[in-house]
Amino acid sequence: MIPIDLEEIAAVVGGTVKGDGAVTVTAPAVLDGRQADPGGLFVAFAGEHADGHDYVGQAGEAGAVAVLGSRPTPLPTVVVEDAQAALQALAAHVVARLRPEVSGQVGLTVVGLTGSQGKTSTKDLLAAVLSSAGPTIATVGSLNNELGVPLTMLRADAATRFLVLEMGARHIGQIAELAGLVAPDIAVVLNVGRAHLGKFGSRGAIAKAKGELVQGLAPGGTAVLNADDPRVVAMRALTDGPVLTNGADEHADVRVLDPTLDRLGRPSFTLRTADASAPVALPLLGAHQVLNASAAAAAGLAAGVPLEAAAAALATVSPSKWRLELRDLADGATLLNDSYNAHPESTLAGLDALAAIEGGRRIAVLGEMAELGADSEAEHRAVGEHAAARADVVVAVGEAARPIADGAGERAVALADNDAAVHWLRAHVAAGDVVLVKASRAARLDEVADALE
Repeated sequence: MIPIDLEEIAAVVGGTVKGDGAVTVTAPAVLDGRQADPGGLFVAFAGEHADGHDYVGQAGEAGAVAVLGSRPTPLPTVVVEDAQAALQALAAHVVARLRPEVSGQVGLTVVGLTGSQGKTSTKDLLAAVLSSAGPTIATVGSLNNELGVPLTMLRADAATRFLVLEMGARHIGQIAELAGLVAPDIAVVLNVGRAHLGKFGSRGAIAKAKGELVQGLAPGGTAVLNADDPRVVAMRALTDGPVLTNGADEHADVRVLDPTLDRLGRPSFTLRTADASAPVALPLLGAHQVLNASAAAAAGLAAGVPLEAAAAALATVSPSKWRLELRDLADGATLLNDSYNAHPESTLAGLDALAAIEGGRRIAVLGEMAELGADSEAEHRAVGEHAAARADVVVAVGEAARPIADGAGERAVALADNDAAVHWLRAHVAAGDVVLVKASRAARLDEVADALE
Protein backbone atom coordinates (compact mmCIF):
# COMPACT_ATOMS: atom_id res chain seq x y z
CA MET A 1 0.00 0.00 0.00
CA ILE A 2 1.34 3.42 -0.88
CA PRO A 3 1.15 5.95 2.00
CA ILE A 4 -2.13 7.85 1.75
CA ASP A 5 -3.86 10.02 4.34
CA LEU A 6 -7.54 9.93 5.19
CA GLU A 7 -8.31 13.27 3.59
CA GLU A 8 -7.07 11.92 0.24
CA ILE A 9 -8.95 8.65 0.73
CA ALA A 10 -12.14 10.57 1.47
CA ALA A 11 -11.70 12.70 -1.65
CA VAL A 12 -11.13 9.60 -3.80
CA VAL A 13 -14.11 7.61 -2.50
CA GLY A 14 -16.54 10.46 -1.93
CA GLY A 15 -16.60 9.99 1.83
CA THR A 16 -16.38 12.11 4.97
CA VAL A 17 -13.59 11.94 7.54
CA LYS A 18 -14.65 11.46 11.13
CA GLY A 19 -11.59 11.92 13.33
CA ASP A 20 -8.07 12.92 12.42
CA GLY A 21 -7.89 13.31 8.64
CA ALA A 22 -4.11 13.63 8.76
CA VAL A 23 -3.72 9.98 9.80
CA THR A 24 -1.77 8.18 7.08
CA VAL A 25 -2.44 4.60 6.03
CA THR A 26 0.79 2.79 5.15
CA ALA A 27 -0.22 -0.89 5.16
CA PRO A 28 -2.78 -2.90 3.15
CA ALA A 29 -6.52 -2.95 3.67
CA VAL A 30 -8.18 -5.95 5.38
CA LEU A 31 -11.71 -7.18 5.99
CA ASP A 32 -10.73 -9.28 9.02
CA GLY A 33 -9.48 -7.09 11.85
CA ARG A 34 -7.28 -9.89 13.16
CA GLN A 35 -5.24 -9.69 9.94
CA ALA A 36 -4.49 -5.98 10.16
CA ASP A 37 -0.86 -4.86 9.96
CA PRO A 38 0.56 -1.81 11.74
CA GLY A 39 -0.50 1.21 9.73
CA GLY A 40 -3.27 -0.67 7.96
CA LEU A 41 -6.83 0.16 6.91
CA PHE A 42 -9.77 -1.87 8.25
CA VAL A 43 -12.75 -2.02 5.88
CA ALA A 44 -15.94 -2.54 7.90
CA PHE A 45 -19.00 -4.05 6.27
CA ALA A 46 -22.39 -4.15 7.97
CA GLY A 47 -23.66 -7.57 6.91
CA GLU A 48 -26.81 -9.54 7.52
CA HIS A 49 -25.25 -11.73 10.21
CA ALA A 50 -22.25 -9.70 11.39
CA ASP A 51 -21.22 -6.06 11.52
CA GLY A 52 -17.57 -5.30 10.92
CA HIS A 53 -17.86 -2.03 12.81
CA ASP A 54 -18.18 -4.09 16.01
CA TYR A 55 -14.63 -5.38 15.46
CA VAL A 56 -12.83 -2.06 15.07
CA GLY A 57 -11.25 -2.45 18.50
CA GLN A 58 -9.81 -5.80 17.45
CA ALA A 59 -8.44 -4.25 14.26
CA GLY A 60 -6.89 -1.41 16.22
CA GLU A 61 -5.18 -3.81 18.59
CA ALA A 62 -3.70 -5.61 15.57
CA GLY A 63 -2.30 -2.34 14.20
CA ALA A 64 -4.98 -0.73 11.99
CA VAL A 65 -4.85 3.07 12.19
CA ALA A 66 -8.05 3.89 10.30
CA VAL A 67 -11.39 2.52 9.12
CA LEU A 68 -13.36 2.67 5.87
CA GLY A 69 -16.98 2.06 6.82
CA SER A 70 -20.56 3.26 6.84
CA ARG A 71 -20.57 4.96 10.25
CA PRO A 72 -18.08 6.62 12.64
CA THR A 73 -15.94 4.37 14.86
CA PRO A 74 -13.43 4.88 17.69
CA LEU A 75 -10.63 4.95 15.08
CA PRO A 76 -10.36 7.74 12.50
CA THR A 77 -12.92 6.75 9.88
CA VAL A 78 -13.80 7.59 6.30
CA VAL A 79 -17.59 7.26 6.28
CA VAL A 80 -19.21 6.23 2.98
CA GLU A 81 -22.60 5.00 1.81
CA ASP A 82 -21.23 1.92 0.01
CA ALA A 83 -18.09 0.35 1.49
CA GLN A 84 -17.60 -2.03 -1.45
CA ALA A 85 -17.75 0.74 -4.05
CA ALA A 86 -15.39 2.83 -1.91
CA LEU A 87 -12.90 -0.02 -1.56
CA GLN A 88 -12.89 -0.51 -5.32
CA ALA A 89 -12.49 3.20 -6.01
CA LEU A 90 -9.56 3.42 -3.61
CA ALA A 91 -7.87 0.39 -5.20
CA ALA A 92 -8.28 1.84 -8.69
CA HIS A 93 -6.78 5.15 -7.50
CA VAL A 94 -3.77 3.50 -5.86
CA VAL A 95 -2.94 1.34 -8.90
CA ALA A 96 -3.40 4.31 -11.25
CA ARG A 97 -0.79 6.22 -9.24
CA LEU A 98 1.64 3.34 -9.73
CA ARG A 99 1.26 3.07 -13.52
CA PRO A 100 4.25 4.36 -15.54
CA GLU A 101 2.37 7.21 -17.18
CA VAL A 102 1.56 8.64 -13.73
CA SER A 103 4.59 7.63 -11.65
CA GLY A 104 7.16 8.58 -14.28
CA GLN A 105 9.10 5.46 -13.30
CA VAL A 106 9.35 1.97 -14.79
CA GLY A 107 6.04 1.51 -13.05
CA LEU A 108 3.63 -1.35 -12.62
CA THR A 109 2.66 -4.08 -15.09
CA VAL A 110 -0.76 -5.54 -14.32
CA VAL A 111 -1.69 -9.09 -15.35
CA GLY A 112 -5.29 -10.26 -15.18
CA LEU A 113 -5.99 -14.00 -15.27
CA THR A 114 -9.21 -15.95 -15.64
CA GLY A 115 -10.54 -19.34 -16.75
CA SER A 116 -12.99 -22.01 -15.70
CA GLN A 117 -10.30 -24.04 -13.99
CA GLY A 118 -6.63 -23.77 -13.14
CA LYS A 119 -6.73 -20.08 -12.21
CA THR A 120 -5.09 -20.38 -8.81
CA SER A 121 -2.40 -22.85 -9.87
CA THR A 122 -1.55 -20.71 -12.90
CA LYS A 123 -1.54 -17.60 -10.73
CA ASP A 124 1.02 -19.28 -8.47
CA LEU A 125 3.11 -20.31 -11.47
CA LEU A 126 2.93 -16.85 -13.00
CA ALA A 127 3.84 -15.16 -9.71
CA ALA A 128 6.99 -17.28 -9.57
CA VAL A 129 7.88 -16.39 -13.17
CA LEU A 130 7.41 -12.66 -12.66
CA SER A 131 9.12 -12.66 -9.26
CA SER A 132 12.29 -13.75 -11.07
CA ALA A 133 12.27 -10.34 -12.79
CA GLY A 134 11.04 -8.01 -10.06
CA PRO A 135 8.92 -7.53 -6.91
CA THR A 136 5.54 -9.16 -7.52
CA ILE A 137 2.20 -9.00 -5.72
CA ALA A 138 -0.34 -11.73 -6.53
CA THR A 139 -3.77 -12.80 -5.36
CA VAL A 140 -3.63 -14.76 -2.11
CA GLY A 141 -5.46 -18.08 -2.39
CA SER A 142 -8.58 -17.52 -4.49
CA LEU A 143 -9.54 -13.99 -3.44
CA ASN A 144 -10.70 -13.30 -6.97
CA ASN A 145 -14.04 -11.54 -6.60
CA GLU A 146 -15.32 -7.97 -6.21
CA LEU A 147 -13.64 -7.72 -2.80
CA GLY A 148 -10.59 -9.91 -3.28
CA VAL A 149 -9.37 -8.10 -6.42
CA PRO A 150 -9.30 -4.60 -4.85
CA LEU A 151 -7.73 -5.97 -1.67
CA THR A 152 -4.92 -7.44 -3.79
CA MET A 153 -4.55 -4.19 -5.71
CA LEU A 154 -4.10 -2.30 -2.44
CA ARG A 155 -1.14 -4.49 -1.49
CA ALA A 156 0.91 -2.92 -4.32
CA ASP A 157 3.35 -0.15 -3.47
CA ALA A 158 6.03 1.91 -5.20
CA ALA A 159 8.43 -1.05 -5.24
CA THR A 160 5.97 -3.41 -6.94
CA ARG A 161 6.91 -4.24 -10.52
CA PHE A 162 4.21 -6.79 -11.32
CA LEU A 163 0.63 -7.16 -10.04
CA VAL A 164 -1.11 -10.49 -10.75
CA LEU A 165 -4.88 -10.46 -10.33
CA GLU A 166 -6.88 -13.68 -10.49
CA MET A 167 -10.43 -12.87 -11.61
CA GLY A 168 -13.42 -15.14 -11.17
CA ALA A 169 -17.03 -14.74 -12.25
CA ARG A 170 -20.47 -16.12 -11.51
CA HIS A 171 -22.33 -13.98 -14.00
CA ILE A 172 -21.77 -12.02 -17.20
CA GLY A 173 -20.42 -8.56 -16.51
CA GLN A 174 -18.49 -9.40 -13.35
CA ILE A 175 -15.06 -9.65 -15.00
CA ALA A 176 -15.81 -6.50 -17.01
CA GLU A 177 -16.37 -4.69 -13.71
CA LEU A 178 -13.13 -6.01 -12.26
CA ALA A 179 -11.13 -5.19 -15.38
CA GLY A 180 -12.70 -1.75 -15.30
CA LEU A 181 -10.92 -1.10 -12.02
CA VAL A 182 -7.47 -1.76 -13.41
CA ALA A 183 -7.28 -2.27 -17.25
CA PRO A 184 -4.67 -5.08 -17.33
CA ASP A 185 -1.56 -4.79 -19.48
CA ILE A 186 -1.70 -8.57 -19.99
CA ALA A 187 -4.87 -10.70 -20.02
CA VAL A 188 -4.54 -14.48 -19.61
CA VAL A 189 -7.53 -16.70 -20.46
CA LEU A 190 -6.95 -20.36 -19.62
CA ASN A 191 -10.08 -22.20 -20.75
CA VAL A 192 -13.85 -22.24 -20.99
CA GLY A 193 -15.18 -25.16 -18.98
CA ARG A 194 -18.28 -26.12 -17.05
CA ALA A 195 -17.58 -24.48 -13.69
CA HIS A 196 -20.69 -22.52 -12.56
CA LEU A 197 -22.58 -23.81 -15.60
CA GLY A 198 -25.78 -23.67 -13.54
CA LYS A 199 -25.25 -19.95 -12.98
CA PHE A 200 -24.34 -19.08 -16.58
CA GLY A 201 -26.67 -21.44 -18.41
CA SER A 202 -24.33 -22.33 -21.30
CA ARG A 203 -20.68 -22.67 -22.29
CA GLY A 204 -21.24 -19.79 -24.70
CA ALA A 205 -22.21 -17.53 -21.82
CA ILE A 206 -19.15 -18.63 -19.89
CA ALA A 207 -16.97 -17.80 -22.90
CA LYS A 208 -18.57 -14.36 -23.12
CA ALA A 209 -17.82 -13.74 -19.45
CA LYS A 210 -14.18 -14.82 -19.74
CA GLY A 211 -13.74 -12.75 -22.91
CA GLU A 212 -14.53 -9.62 -20.92
CA LEU A 213 -10.97 -9.73 -19.60
CA VAL A 214 -9.57 -9.47 -23.14
CA GLN A 215 -11.97 -6.64 -23.92
CA GLY A 216 -10.82 -4.87 -20.76
CA LEU A 217 -7.14 -4.74 -21.74
CA ALA A 218 -5.28 -1.45 -21.55
CA PRO A 219 -4.55 0.06 -24.98
CA GLY A 220 -1.80 -1.98 -26.61
CA GLY A 221 -2.13 -4.72 -23.98
CA THR A 222 -1.35 -8.36 -24.78
CA ALA A 223 -3.83 -11.25 -24.67
CA VAL A 224 -2.45 -14.68 -23.73
CA LEU A 225 -4.84 -17.33 -25.05
CA ASN A 226 -5.01 -21.13 -24.82
CA ALA A 227 -4.37 -22.46 -28.33
CA ASP A 228 -5.95 -25.81 -27.39
CA ASP A 229 -9.38 -24.35 -26.53
CA PRO A 230 -11.35 -23.13 -29.58
CA ARG A 231 -13.56 -20.88 -27.46
CA VAL A 232 -10.49 -19.17 -26.04
CA VAL A 233 -8.61 -18.83 -29.33
CA ALA A 234 -11.69 -17.14 -30.78
CA MET A 235 -11.17 -14.33 -28.27
CA ARG A 236 -8.36 -12.93 -30.42
CA ALA A 237 -11.18 -11.17 -32.28
CA LEU A 238 -11.94 -9.19 -29.11
CA THR A 239 -8.70 -7.18 -29.20
CA ASP A 240 -6.70 -5.15 -31.66
CA GLY A 241 -3.56 -5.62 -29.58
CA PRO A 242 -0.92 -8.36 -29.69
CA VAL A 243 -1.87 -11.97 -28.94
CA LEU A 244 0.32 -14.81 -27.67
CA THR A 245 -1.00 -18.36 -27.70
CA ASN A 246 0.11 -21.30 -25.59
CA GLY A 247 -0.51 -25.03 -25.57
CA ALA A 248 0.21 -28.27 -27.39
CA ASP A 249 -1.19 -27.02 -30.70
CA GLU A 250 1.51 -26.93 -33.37
CA HIS A 251 0.77 -23.28 -34.09
CA ALA A 252 1.02 -22.14 -30.45
CA ASP A 253 3.50 -19.32 -29.85
CA VAL A 254 4.60 -21.03 -26.63
CA ARG A 255 4.33 -24.70 -27.45
CA VAL A 256 4.42 -27.70 -25.11
CA LEU A 257 6.49 -30.66 -26.32
CA ASP A 258 7.20 -34.17 -24.99
CA PRO A 259 5.35 -34.13 -21.65
CA THR A 260 6.07 -37.02 -19.25
CA LEU A 261 5.16 -37.81 -15.65
CA ASP A 262 7.38 -39.14 -12.86
CA ARG A 263 6.31 -41.73 -10.27
CA LEU A 264 4.47 -39.06 -8.26
CA GLY A 265 2.66 -37.69 -11.29
CA ARG A 266 4.85 -34.57 -11.62
CA PRO A 267 5.26 -33.41 -15.23
CA SER A 268 8.40 -32.64 -17.19
CA PHE A 269 8.27 -31.17 -20.68
CA THR A 270 9.84 -28.69 -23.08
CA LEU A 271 8.56 -25.21 -23.87
CA ARG A 272 9.42 -23.92 -27.33
CA THR A 273 8.99 -20.57 -29.04
CA ALA A 274 10.16 -19.40 -32.44
CA ASP A 275 13.41 -18.20 -30.85
CA ALA A 276 14.13 -20.48 -27.89
CA SER A 277 13.35 -23.70 -26.06
CA ALA A 278 13.72 -24.66 -22.41
CA PRO A 279 13.15 -27.81 -20.35
CA VAL A 280 10.73 -27.59 -17.42
CA ALA A 281 10.32 -29.90 -14.42
CA LEU A 282 7.27 -28.95 -12.35
CA PRO A 283 6.98 -29.80 -8.64
CA LEU A 284 3.17 -29.73 -9.01
CA LEU A 285 1.09 -32.86 -9.60
CA GLY A 286 -0.96 -33.62 -12.68
CA ALA A 287 -0.59 -33.53 -16.44
CA HIS A 288 -3.03 -30.60 -16.58
CA GLN A 289 -0.38 -28.39 -14.95
CA VAL A 290 1.63 -28.47 -18.19
CA LEU A 291 -0.87 -26.22 -19.94
CA ASN A 292 -1.05 -23.93 -16.91
CA ALA A 293 2.75 -23.61 -16.93
CA SER A 294 2.80 -22.75 -20.63
CA ALA A 295 0.28 -19.97 -19.99
CA ALA A 296 2.45 -18.61 -17.18
CA ALA A 297 5.53 -18.71 -19.42
CA ALA A 298 3.67 -16.94 -22.24
CA ALA A 299 2.50 -14.19 -19.89
CA GLY A 300 6.07 -13.94 -18.63
CA LEU A 301 7.28 -13.40 -22.19
CA ALA A 302 4.69 -10.66 -22.64
CA ALA A 303 6.07 -9.04 -19.48
CA GLY A 304 9.68 -9.31 -20.64
CA VAL A 305 10.80 -12.48 -18.83
CA PRO A 306 12.98 -14.69 -21.09
CA LEU A 307 11.80 -18.26 -21.64
CA GLU A 308 14.84 -19.77 -19.90
CA ALA A 309 14.28 -17.65 -16.78
CA ALA A 310 10.60 -18.55 -16.77
CA ALA A 311 11.39 -22.28 -17.02
CA ALA A 312 13.76 -22.06 -14.06
CA ALA A 313 11.17 -20.19 -11.98
CA LEU A 314 8.43 -22.71 -12.75
CA ALA A 315 10.49 -25.40 -11.03
CA THR A 316 10.24 -23.53 -7.69
CA VAL A 317 6.45 -23.42 -7.25
CA SER A 318 4.58 -25.05 -4.36
CA PRO A 319 0.85 -25.90 -4.57
CA SER A 320 -1.71 -23.68 -2.88
CA LYS A 321 -3.56 -25.11 0.11
CA TRP A 322 -5.95 -27.99 -0.67
CA ARG A 323 -4.99 -28.09 -4.35
CA LEU A 324 -3.46 -31.47 -5.16
CA GLU A 325 -1.34 -31.34 -2.02
CA LEU A 326 0.53 -34.61 -1.54
CA ARG A 327 0.83 -35.70 2.11
CA ASP A 328 2.30 -38.81 3.75
CA LEU A 329 -0.06 -40.29 6.33
CA ALA A 330 1.03 -41.94 9.56
CA ASP A 331 -0.21 -45.37 8.46
CA GLY A 332 2.01 -45.38 5.37
CA ALA A 333 -0.71 -44.26 2.97
CA THR A 334 -0.58 -41.10 0.85
CA LEU A 335 -3.18 -38.32 0.76
CA LEU A 336 -3.82 -36.25 -2.36
CA ASN A 337 -5.79 -33.32 -0.93
CA ASP A 338 -7.66 -31.47 -3.69
CA SER A 339 -10.61 -30.48 -1.53
CA TYR A 340 -10.71 -26.73 -2.18
CA ASN A 341 -13.27 -26.91 -4.99
CA ALA A 342 -14.54 -29.13 -7.80
CA HIS A 343 -16.26 -29.12 -11.16
CA PRO A 344 -16.19 -31.75 -13.93
CA GLU A 345 -12.92 -30.71 -15.60
CA SER A 346 -10.95 -30.27 -12.39
CA THR A 347 -12.31 -33.52 -10.97
CA LEU A 348 -11.30 -35.46 -14.08
CA ALA A 349 -7.84 -33.88 -13.83
CA GLY A 350 -7.61 -34.85 -10.17
CA LEU A 351 -8.55 -38.44 -10.98
CA ASP A 352 -5.93 -38.54 -13.73
CA ALA A 353 -3.35 -37.25 -11.24
CA LEU A 354 -4.38 -39.99 -8.81
CA ALA A 355 -3.95 -42.65 -11.48
CA ALA A 356 -0.46 -41.37 -12.34
CA ILE A 357 0.91 -41.83 -8.80
CA GLU A 358 2.66 -45.12 -8.17
CA GLY A 359 1.45 -47.00 -5.13
CA GLY A 360 -1.01 -49.58 -3.90
CA ARG A 361 -4.74 -49.12 -4.20
CA ARG A 362 -6.07 -45.82 -5.47
CA ILE A 363 -9.07 -44.57 -3.52
CA ALA A 364 -11.07 -41.61 -4.86
CA VAL A 365 -13.18 -39.83 -2.22
CA LEU A 366 -15.55 -37.58 -4.13
CA GLY A 367 -18.32 -35.23 -3.09
CA GLU A 368 -20.76 -32.91 -4.80
CA MET A 369 -19.74 -30.67 -7.68
CA ALA A 370 -21.99 -27.66 -7.11
CA GLU A 371 -23.67 -25.22 -9.52
CA LEU A 372 -23.96 -27.54 -12.52
CA GLY A 373 -27.64 -26.82 -13.12
CA ALA A 374 -29.80 -29.22 -15.12
CA ASP A 375 -26.77 -31.29 -16.16
CA SER A 376 -25.74 -32.02 -12.58
CA GLU A 377 -26.84 -35.65 -12.36
CA ALA A 378 -25.35 -36.56 -15.76
CA GLU A 379 -22.07 -34.79 -14.97
CA HIS A 380 -21.75 -36.57 -11.62
CA ARG A 381 -22.49 -39.92 -13.24
CA ALA A 382 -19.85 -39.26 -15.93
CA VAL A 383 -17.30 -38.45 -13.25
CA GLY A 384 -18.16 -41.73 -11.56
CA GLU A 385 -17.53 -43.62 -14.79
CA HIS A 386 -14.17 -41.88 -15.20
CA ALA A 387 -13.32 -42.56 -11.56
CA ALA A 388 -13.99 -46.27 -11.99
CA ALA A 389 -11.37 -46.34 -14.75
CA ARG A 390 -8.81 -44.48 -12.61
CA ALA A 391 -9.36 -45.76 -9.06
CA ASP A 392 -9.75 -49.11 -7.34
CA VAL A 393 -12.39 -47.74 -4.96
CA VAL A 394 -14.69 -44.76 -5.50
CA VAL A 395 -16.16 -43.33 -2.30
CA ALA A 396 -19.11 -41.03 -3.03
CA VAL A 397 -19.92 -38.82 -0.03
CA GLY A 398 -23.37 -37.28 0.46
CA GLU A 399 -26.71 -37.61 -1.29
CA ALA A 400 -25.77 -35.11 -4.01
CA ALA A 401 -22.81 -37.30 -4.95
CA ARG A 402 -24.84 -40.50 -5.26
CA PRO A 403 -24.84 -40.33 -9.09
CA ILE A 404 -21.02 -40.65 -8.85
CA ALA A 405 -21.54 -44.00 -7.16
CA ASP A 406 -24.06 -44.97 -9.84
CA GLY A 407 -21.53 -44.19 -12.54
CA ALA A 408 -18.71 -46.02 -10.77
CA GLY A 409 -20.73 -49.22 -10.48
CA GLU A 410 -19.19 -52.10 -8.53
CA ARG A 411 -16.16 -50.04 -7.51
CA ALA A 412 -18.35 -47.56 -5.61
CA VAL A 413 -19.00 -47.09 -1.92
CA ALA A 414 -21.83 -44.62 -1.21
CA LEU A 415 -21.66 -42.94 2.20
CA ALA A 416 -24.11 -40.56 3.83
CA ASP A 417 -21.81 -37.81 5.08
CA ASN A 418 -18.29 -36.76 6.05
CA ASP A 419 -18.36 -38.57 9.39
CA ALA A 420 -19.23 -41.81 7.64
CA ALA A 421 -16.43 -41.21 5.15
CA VAL A 422 -13.86 -40.68 7.90
CA HIS A 423 -15.03 -43.82 9.67
CA TRP A 424 -14.84 -45.89 6.47
CA LEU A 425 -11.44 -44.59 5.48
CA ARG A 426 -9.93 -45.19 8.90
CA ALA A 427 -11.16 -48.76 8.72
CA HIS A 428 -10.05 -49.51 5.16
CA VAL A 429 -7.04 -47.40 4.15
CA ALA A 430 -3.78 -49.35 4.36
CA ALA A 431 -0.08 -48.69 3.86
CA GLY A 432 0.74 -47.95 0.23
CA ASP A 433 -2.76 -46.71 -0.65
CA VAL A 434 -3.17 -43.32 -2.36
CA VAL A 435 -6.31 -41.38 -1.38
CA LEU A 436 -7.70 -38.48 -3.43
CA VAL A 437 -10.17 -36.14 -1.68
CA LYS A 438 -12.11 -33.86 -4.06
CA ALA A 439 -15.39 -31.89 -3.92
CA SER A 440 -16.87 -28.42 -4.06
CA ARG A 441 -16.39 -26.21 -1.02
CA ALA A 442 -19.99 -26.72 0.09
CA ALA A 443 -19.25 -30.40 0.72
CA ARG A 444 -16.42 -29.50 3.14
CA LEU A 445 -14.39 -32.60 2.32
CA ASP A 446 -11.37 -30.74 3.69
CA GLU A 447 -12.72 -32.00 7.02
CA VAL A 448 -12.24 -35.56 5.79
CA ALA A 449 -8.70 -34.79 4.63
CA ASP A 450 -7.88 -33.15 7.96
CA ALA A 451 -9.20 -36.17 9.85
CA LEU A 452 -6.95 -38.49 7.84
CA GLU A 453 -3.89 -36.32 8.51
